[in-house]
Amino acid sequence: MRAWHCCASGAHWIERPRTHKSAKWRKMVEITRNGSQASRKGPAEWFTGNVRIDPLFVANEARRAEASTVTFEPGARTAWHTHPLGQTLVVTAGLGLVQREGGPIEKIRPGDVVWFEPGEKHWHGASPSTGMTHIAIQEKLDGKVVDWLEHVTDEQYGG
Repeated sequence: MRAWHCCASGAHWIERPRTHKSAKWRKMVEITRNGSQASRKGPAEWFTGNVRIDPLFVANEARRAEASTVTFEPGARTAWHTHPLGQTLVVTAGLGLVQREGGPIEKIRPGDVVWFEPGEKHWHGASPSTGMTHIAIQEKLDGKVVDWLEHVTDEQYGG
């Protein structure tokens, strides 16, 4: 492939390698196809109510971030938990609730982005009457993305 090159000594054509078709270039793009990873039910040890987890991508040797789409039916919620490197939630549907330890319960809606600091004890889930879906993004540290704690009681959830 020829490219036009301009420099102080004048403009001229130079030959450039066709790197865009190399095997190395193709390996730089990783596509995880929708539906390629099985949905799973949120385990009762970590959730109250019906929750479905759809993995989007997992941490590996090249990246420490992972993400899932998490769908909570009305009244469903996580247990209290922390993340060693924090967590970002991107709300995509419904009406949800979040709370950090010692803080008020806050409503979250589609388009809202929530950040929990590393080690911050918190929970999140759907409102009592409306389901909620979010994308949860967190990073792995020393093989862990989350430390699960006690369940959120009905009294805590009710505010």
